Amino acid sequence: MIYLNEHTESLDIEKALAMVSVQRREHALKFAHEGGRRLSLAVYLLLMEGIQKEYGITEAPEFDYLEGGKPVIKGHPEIHFNFSHSGNVALCAIDSQPVGADVETSRKITPSLISYTMNEKEQAEIASAPESLPAFLALWTRKEAVLKLTGEGIRNDLKAVLTNANNVVFETKITEKYIYSIARYKPIL
Repeated sequence: MIYLNEHTESLDIEKALAMVSVQRREHALKFAHEGGRRLSLAVYLLLMEGIQKEYGITEAPEFDYLEGGKPVIKGHPEIHFNFSHSGNVALCAIDSQPVGADVETSRKITPSLISYTMNEKEQAEIASAPESLPAFLALWTRKEAVLKLTGEGIRNDLKAVLTNANNVVFETKITEKYIYSIARYKPIL
């Protein structure tokens, strides 16, 4: 399931801090700016909403972290999730299998960013699209979702991420405000 908050700017930080785990409260308070705190709390609250709806879990989850830094819920290895946020949009994907997620709001892209992150085929796809920004962001969110799925995070060879993702399926949504992609491994038949 995908949980979204498109209006994180209206999140009451003090109220949210009282609802989350001590671990998440400490994490959120490390952000110097309110925007970072708000987004950190928003994604966590989406996770809380999702695990309550899908699994009946009402307590605020605590995290352990895998080798690459990917969080997992302590005591619930059957629940897989991934966070992302951009601008005033927060996203949490929850699944029974590993999942990666990325959301992006509009931002400036430069030709050098495109050439650094996209291979020749992807660059041609962006160049031939009616609008280059949504085309770029759709590809970018897929790349980041794959890297979060695998737990690798951003790495040097960004051009090869999708080329090497033959075992991954994507769900991509494009709206006027944001674009997101969810990555999951293909089911083994």
